[in-house]
Amino acid sequence: MLAAVLPEVGAPLQIERIPIPKPRRGEVLVKVAACGVCHTDLHVMKGEVPFPVPAVMGHEISGAIVELGEGVDGPEPGTRVAGTFIMPCGACEACRSARDDLCEPFFAMNRLRGTLYDGETRLHRPDGSPLAMYSMGGLAEYAVVPAGGVFPLPESQPIEEAAVFGCAALTAYGALVHGADLRPGARVAVVGTGGVGSLIVQFARATGALQVIAVDINQEKLAAARALGASDAVDASTGDAVARVLELTGGGVDVAFEALGLEQTFLQALGMLRDGGRLVAVGIAPVDVRAPVEITRLVRRGLQIVGSYGARPRSDMPRLLALIDRGVVRPGDSVSRRFPLDQAADAYAALDRREIVGRAIVVMPDLPA
Repeated sequence: MLAAVLPEVGAPLQIERIPIPKPRRGEVLVKVAACGVCHTDLHVMKGEVPFPVPAVMGHEISGAIVELGEGVDGPEPGTRVAGTFIMPCGACEACRSARDDLCEPFFAMNRLRGTLYDGETRLHRPDGSPLAMYSMGGLAEYAVVPAGGVFPLPESQPIEEAAVFGCAALTAYGALVHGADLRPGARVAVVGTGGVGSLIVQFARATGALQVIAVDINQEKLAAARALGASDAVDASTGDAVARVLELTGGGVDVAFEALGLEQTFLQALGMLRDGGRLVAVGIAPVDVRAPVEITRLVRRGLQIVGSYGARPRSDMPRLLALIDRGVVRPGDSVSRRFPLDQAADAYAALDRREIVGRAIVVMPDLPA
């Protein structure tokens, strides 16, 4: 099969032909249709988040089941599925407590070592040398996924656009449902309206937020956020974004989502809160990024800062897919660009230049591997 391999930190992705992996106990093999282009991959490629190399990146996929590993009784081969970037083991203390987003083996084995939960990768070069897997290693024609990380797609959904369901959409859903506990009539600011932020805009509007303010420095992204439901747009490149949000809301928002992972935008989002407001931090930052918080204001004004990493796949993904099937939310509308697999490096270069509005996807060749 063909795969986009990160040979070393700072190098462009290169297309290699590697063996098709085999699923082991508790796993499934997916023929990948498309893989989302996410900024978290870019952090790894640039060395801002440590991860072993060489590696196959890509962590939000759609495709079809082609083989079940031992002990797996479904979904049946041929079923169209979306894969979630958090692949819950189902057995650790966090998973037993329904906190799939804190799955211990996922962080300890996959995010630190690039393996699945027996401590071994499923991906190798033809000479047998290992390739680390970022989640399932979705920038490839086939991917092995723990069975708890794949979910049948509604028939109403095009398979390629469904790639964004398992990270961008799931992250936005988790930020609203678990991070913000958003109530109808709330006033909301979304700082950073890229792939995840634009979906937070859409989902917040669908949840019944009274006012959804999109904040960005890119006019094209702000226009797209308006099309997805933002009631107001603030161009942070032309003035004081915090002052503008306070003016628009008459004193601040109930919830501010920070979707970039930058010190400046984190502090902007915190400054946009009204008394008793909540900041939901969603954006992944380079590991050395810190943000100084004014402790006295945090205490006196009853502010809350909540981290939100994705959602809880086994409970949240079925609910999210039901909302998508009913047309309540349309995350596929955020897909703005498509790249073939042999242009995966170009897709991430465009993302790094902040040229992607919404989400880009890498589409796999419809050819025998």
